[in-house]
Amino acid sequence: MNVVERIHEAQRTHTTRFAFELLPPLKGDGMEGIAATIDRLMPYNPAYINVTFHREVLKQVTLPDGTIKSHVVRRRPGTVGIATAIRERYGVEVVPHLICGGHSRYDIEDALIDLDFLGLHNVLALRGDAFTGEKQFKAHPEGYAHAVDLVRQIAAMNRGEFVDGEVELTHRSSFTIGVAGYPEKHGDALTLEEDLRHLKAKVDAGADYIVTQLFFDNSRFFDFVRRCRELGITVPIIPGLKPLSTLKHLTLLPATFGCHIPDELAREVRAHAEDKAAIRQIGTEWAIRQSRELIEAGVPVLHYYSMGKAENIEQIAKTIF
Repeated sequence: MNVVERIHEAQRTHTTRFAFELLPPLKGDGMEGIAATIDRLMPYNPAYINVTFHREVLKQVTLPDGTIKSHVVRRRPGTVGIATAIRERYGVEVVPHLICGGHSRYDIEDALIDLDFLGLHNVLALRGDAFTGEKQFKAHPEGYAHAVDLVRQIAAMNRGEFVDGEVELTHRSSFTIGVAGYPEKHGDALTLEEDLRHLKAKVDAGADYIVTQLFFDNSRFFDFVRRCRELGITVPIIPGLKPLSTLKHLTLLPATFGCHIPDELAREVRAHAEDKAAIRQIGTEWAIRQSRELIEAGVPVLHYYSMGKAENIEQIAKTIF
């Protein structure tokens, strides 16, 4: 049963499923750390596990003579490998991310062929971040500047269509396609209305469901869903949640993800500025309240951004699921 089938099953049975997202291990690490996180969260029967994809970065090294040498490195490689290992070890559906950044359409086609051969039939299609030092995202010369084009390529492969149309036998893949939605607007969009039009284009191109960027104010999610439905977006919309866990998150998360921190939450965190454990608990309890309200609203899946750490996600899952 693929991810969309699991989402639809939850909708039919009026239940809410648990899902979470992991980062691949840093280069040089083994699977032990990520397995320890999964082991703690598997008792809550995740509908699926997402595995992020991280593009290359520019690393600078100072040589003995004082000159600086730059080279490109990928700090978290192995998305496809770790996704396959997770599926084989735990028997759970896995959703590897696929990004436009740094890839040509031929690279993307090769990656999709590998995923198809490995039996990984779920993909989250994203544009990805700008390259190190670039203020704006720049597409690969033979790649894509927008996620909608990535969705179109995946949907085309599902129809047996390849980049150059050069194949004689056309195997049709069966990828389910997830895309990102932004309840508080993507940072590059001028208005929420413009952003929603881009989202509808991704759905019209073949996206099967939407998972949102993190948010801390459920009213903004509900308003986002309403706007989507009014625009004719009918696919499932999965809320993405991340428990706030440090004082720095009050400034870091809005700056990074464009999300609003409610005044009530900010005041409570600042009132315990010297107590790291208390802040972590405040963030966890806020996420629990968010989760309960979203379940009451009938969302089919709650998607948690774990950042590879299980403790607070486990506490939320233990309370909710």
